[in-house]
Amino acid sequence: MKKNEANQREAIGSRLREARKLAGLSQGQAAHLLDMHRPTVSEIEAGNRKVSAEELSRFAKTYDVSVAFLTGDAPESLNTEDPRLQLAARELQKLKPQEVDKLLRILSAMRTGEQKS
Repeated sequence: MKKNEANQREAIGSRLREARKLAGLSQGQAAHLLDMHRPTVSEIEAGNRKVSAEELSRFAKTYDVSVAFLTGDAPESLNTEDPRLQLAARELQKLKPQEVDKLLRILSAMRTGEQKS
């Protein structure tokens, strides 16, 4: 396998892992929804297994992201016009200050966890 191909597999695998976590799914849950074995999901996320276009499409639908995001052809940052982001902002406004502090700690832990993965 060529180095460029390996790098691409790893990048797609990383985005798949990120999208799965954002969807709130374990590898086992994702595998069940995708009618795959959990080790298959693990191998794909690790970049050790090639993922087909059809599989990418199924992952995107399951995780509610675009195929372009999974392949790295979409921006990594959220668009402020995204209705999901606007909904999240409205929900944040309803929280008490101590709840916002707790949420920020959780988000910080999630970002730290991503960097360790």
